[in-house]
Formats: sequence, C-alpha cells, structure tokens
Amino acid sequence: MRFLLDAEQREFARSLDGLLTSSDTPAAVRSWAAGDHAPGRAVWARLAEAGVFALAVPERHDGLGPLPLDIAVAFTELGRHAVPGPLVETVAAAALLDRLGDPDAAAAHLPCIASGKTVATLCLTALGPYVLDADAADTVLVVDGDVLRAGARPGPVQPSADPARRLSRPSSGGTVLTQGPAVASAAAHAADVAALATAAQSLGLGRALLDRTVEYVKQRTQFGVPVGSFQAVKHRLADTLIALEFAEPLVHGAALALAADSPEAGRDVAAAKVTAGEAAHRAARTALQLHGAVGYTDELDLSLWIRKARPLRDAWGSPAACRARVLAA
Repeated sequence: MRFLLDAEQREFARSLDGLLTSSDTPAAVRSWAAGDHAPGRAVWARLAEAGVFALAVPERHDGLGPLPLDIAVAFTELGRHAVPGPLVETVAAAALLDRLGDPDAAAAHLPCIASGKTVATLCLTALGPYVLDADAADTVLVVDGDVLRAGARPGPVQPSADPARRLSRPSSGGTVLTQGPAVASAAAHAADVAALATAAQSLGLGRALLDRTVEYVKQRTQFGVPVGSFQAVKHRLADTLIALEFAEPLVHGAALALAADSPEAGRDVAAAKVTAGEAAHRAARTALQLHGAVGYTDELDLSLWIRKARPLRDAWGSPAACRARVLAA
C-alpha cells in the first residue's frame, strides 16, 4: 500500500505548526511543570478552536470524527512542539465515552471535550496505576475492571522523568458512571486510540529533536570546521532520520486500520507505538550527544523535548508490551 496525506491534511498540519510556533510552548511547558496551568490552558483553547479535540468526538455530539488519521496528523504537530497537558488522555476519554453505549454519559461529556471546555484525563488501572495531570483536569475518569468512575480525587504528584508530565494515583472515590462488559470493550478501544496518539506525538517529538540537532551541528565547530561535516556525526543523524522515516508509515497505517475498525488494528497500533517510541528515544540520545555538555542544561529549550522521549516511549504500552502484542498476533 502506498499512502500519502491529502492536501487538506497537509494544510491542517501546517496551520497547527504555525499556531503552535506563535504560542511560546516552551514557556507553557515550564509553567505546567511548576504547577501553573494557565499558559497551557491558553494553548489548549487555541487547539480546541482549531478542531483538534473535536476529531475524537462524533458529529452527533458536536464533533468532527472520530477521525484517527487526522488525530495522528494533529498529534504529530503537538509532539513537534512539546505541548503539555493530558492531550492523549482527553482524546482517549472521548473514544471511551463514544464506545460505551451510554447516551447520557456521552451527552454529558463529549460536547464539552470537543469544544475544549473540558480537559479530561483517563486512567486504565489494567495498564498502570497512575493518571496524568489530574490536578489540571476538569474530569478524571478511571476504569477499574468493568467499572467506570468519574471524579476520583488525585493523590500527591509523583516524580517523573519529564517534569511536565504530572503523575498521581487516583483515589477510590468518585461516581460510578456505568459498569459491565461494555466498559472493558470501550476501554480497550480507548487504549488503542491513546497508543496511536502517543505514537504520533513521539514521531513529531523525534522530528523536532532531529531538526534542532541538524541546525546545531551546522553551527558548532571543532578543528575549524562544523562538526556536522564529520562522517560519524552524519551517520548518527542518518540513522535517526531512517528510524523516523520507517515509523511514519506505521503510524499512518495504524490510523487507517483504526478508522476501518480492522481486526488487525490492535497489532498495527502496537507496531506503530514501539517503532515511533524507539525512534524518538534514539533522536533524544542523538540530540543529547551531539549537543555536547550544553544538552544537559535545563536552560536550553532542547531539554524540554529530550525529557519527553522516554516517558512517551513507555506510556500507553511499553516497548516490551507492544512487541509481545505484535508477536501474539
């Protein structure tokens, strides 16, 4: 299969790139890590106006979707600009609520998610005990077995490799929205949507790291010449580029499989997630090495991207779990 984004999708990506370039996302990331959510919520509102969250919400609930491929396009740009917040969890929550078969729960939450009025976060206890950015979310959803609860209070924020990923354990409280086999089925679908969006974020993050590193090695000199002219540096950058180039069609293919409700969608999502996550992690290691000692400094904006690579690689399906899922299929 040969697949390319169409003109409208490419223009959508360019518009998001322009929007986020003008939004000073590094300042928003630093504020978010410090517990100040106002700059991040301002970026969130602009993304909502652009229709990003509506892509995960069906038209009957004031959305545009669900459109997995457009979600992948959008989240690649969100990763490229290191936008903070429970972005993945919000679209996953929308996918969960859409698949529940509970019209009341869907009507209560989905229109607000589509419009950006509600920042949602989601914890599937089968995949891990933590919930992301519960302190910033308007709605915290927790799926424990076949029970869906809303409004669980978060515990203290836990340390994270990325200070802007604020993790906490949800309490056992909250209101039971619904329960039964439909919850487990909807949660499995939501996990696939989350893994796809995270893979796309990783892809965008890796491309941003590579672009910044290429520009840096053109300027940094040793022995009177740019370090980018050294063959070993060229090979390292080429390997990083190849890894990202191989990941992109897997991300798009997984999005197409989800859109078609293909039986192989879970396998394809897992393959995309592990490939994009490992490519972004490689890009982060390359960026750190080729920037030299300056790459370790908090003051350099590059550190905001480097610190996201490993958490994104492990979120919503670790490399080992994704490989096991591919092999099992």
